[in-house]
Amino acid sequence: MEGAMRKTMSSGSVHMEMEDIDNKFQEAYGEHNATEDQLITPWTVSVASGYSLLRDPIYNKGLSFTEKERDAHYLRGLLPPALFDQELQERRMMHNLRNYDVPLHRYIALMDLQERNERLFYKLLIDNVEELLPVVYTPTVGEACQKYGKIYRRPQGLFISLKEKGKILEVLKNWPERNIQVIVVTDGERILGLGDLGCQGMGIPVGKLSLYTALGGIRPSACLPITIDVGTNNEQLLNDEFYIGLKHKRARGQEYMELLDEFMYAVKKNYGEKVLVQFEDFANHNAFELLARYSSSHLVFNDDIQGTASVVVAGLLAALKLVGGTLAEHTFLFLGAGEAGTGIAELIALEISKQTGAPVEETRKNIWLVDSKGLIVRSRFESLQHFKKPWAHDHESIKDLHDVVQAIRPTVLIGTSGVGKTFTKEVVEAMASFNEKPLILALSNPTSQSECTAEEAYTWSQGRAIFASGSPFDPVEYDGKVFMPGQVPFILTKTDLSSNHSISTTWFYLMSLHSLPNVIQANNAYIFPGFGLGLIMSGTIRVHDDMLLAASAALAAQVSQENYDKGLIYPPFTNIRKISANIAAKVAAKAYELGLASRLPRPKDLVKYAESCMYSPRYRSYL
Repeated sequence: MEGAMRKTMSSGSVHMEMEDIDNKFQEAYGEHNATEDQLITPWTVSVASGYSLLRDPIYNKGLSFTEKERDAHYLRGLLPPALFDQELQERRMMHNLRNYDVPLHRYIALMDLQERNERLFYKLLIDNVEELLPVVYTPTVGEACQKYGKIYRRPQGLFISLKEKGKILEVLKNWPERNIQVIVVTDGERILGLGDLGCQGMGIPVGKLSLYTALGGIRPSACLPITIDVGTNNEQLLNDEFYIGLKHKRARGQEYMELLDEFMYAVKKNYGEKVLVQFEDFANHNAFELLARYSSSHLVFNDDIQGTASVVVAGLLAALKLVGGTLAEHTFLFLGAGEAGTGIAELIALEISKQTGAPVEETRKNIWLVDSKGLIVRSRFESLQHFKKPWAHDHESIKDLHDVVQAIRPTVLIGTSGVGKTFTKEVVEAMASFNEKPLILALSNPTSQSECTAEEAYTWSQGRAIFASGSPFDPVEYDGKVFMPGQVPFILTKTDLSSNHSISTTWFYLMSLHSLPNVIQANNAYIFPGFGLGLIMSGTIRVHDDMLLAASAALAAQVSQENYDKGLIYPPFTNIRKISANIAAKVAAKAYELGLASRLPRPKDLVKYAESCMYSPRYRSYL
């Protein structure tokens, strides 16, 4: 791999300097601009034979090497005589992938491609984003994680276990790349809706970073997937002879936090102040604590809490054009008070505070949460988990959701409970009784766990609801009108902090009275790639909540009138790189405004600068 070691052979052949090739085309392609001020060790890789070149995924082009390149770099005889351009290679690969019947086989084939031809892998992913995202990430990555010990072939990231305690800095230095800008780390305890998969959760950081590159343009060599292995409580894995992690129960308490503290110190020491660390799929009891513990000393981000909230707020801002009013004029009721629910609620409160100038403690009063014990109220304060306490308002205790709806009279009802059929006929009818257009978001999935179905929401509201769900539903006909949610590309599930059920925090299907909309994709991938790019290109040293709100506003601004006319409150996902560039620009602008950006002077046109920083998967000429 590039920068890993110096490869030499005694053949006496002319050496091709890989570093020289890379440097020669940096300026033309512009993708290294975001790291121009970061010093790196000038590692050099010399390839003495074309065979070594073909085995290097960063530089290998397969049958796309030209006749002159084959002569110059000793490739004659090592390749068939045919010449394929990158587009033909892409068509051939997509043809092969579509012939697989088993999604996991597609996943393995794509991972193999990434290991032998990195640029072709990302070109496929960028050009076929809606078709391939379900393969490289959810839902297929869930099965890949479950079977990771059986399909593991070669390292795609770093595994840091309790065995490495006291020497994590040394372990980080074993990774061949020195100029790391984004780390996605998990401890594998809450992988999607699948629970504790331990060390096998590595598929999640690998998948997320593939999206950082494909959708946000972060260079692959600047991305580092990491899994922290402190054991697993999954008995099936502990008894699996092919399990690749530590075979003991999870470490907790001081031992766990000491390892995380050492890891975060080592990351900052080795990669600097501006490396972004994204926490991914940590369990309920750790997610909030880790974010709070390191947010003042490191550049950290939790996509489950912050990314989910940002994309939902973007959807709400856009939906206001359908329901009317401002956020401050609406009353929000959440069924589910876990990681997703409280994260979304807090960002809504912050956005209202920003719009009105009212203290956030005041704006929270229009947001109510219900957990498994009923409405969260002041009388329950002492027994509440810390992340629920800000939502304990003065009100009588109410257990039943229908009674809560009648008492609170919300305009927006959001389900993040992971419990199906909880938005009953009585609940929806109550919402419709005092709202002309009740906004109902049933985000839990799979379909069996959805708080209500599309048909139920429209029938019980007499076709007046604006409905969002985390699960796909068939078209609904009501009163002569057809509401068609479209086909879901993929569904990402998360686990609610207050239960063991799964909730969707990414895909929405919105249908309104006025139109026949296409699929609505309220995907976290709308936010985190552009958000990360904005932090990196501005040299931001800390994440601020205002940056998340800036990302939400930027995403909502990308929705055109044509989209609204079709009932869409998110822009088409096919334009994701343009969307990411605009989000990155707004995030960077906010970082400069807050004095948290270190890259000076500030670029004049942040959108163009963001686009210039994006990695291009096009092949380069090696002549």
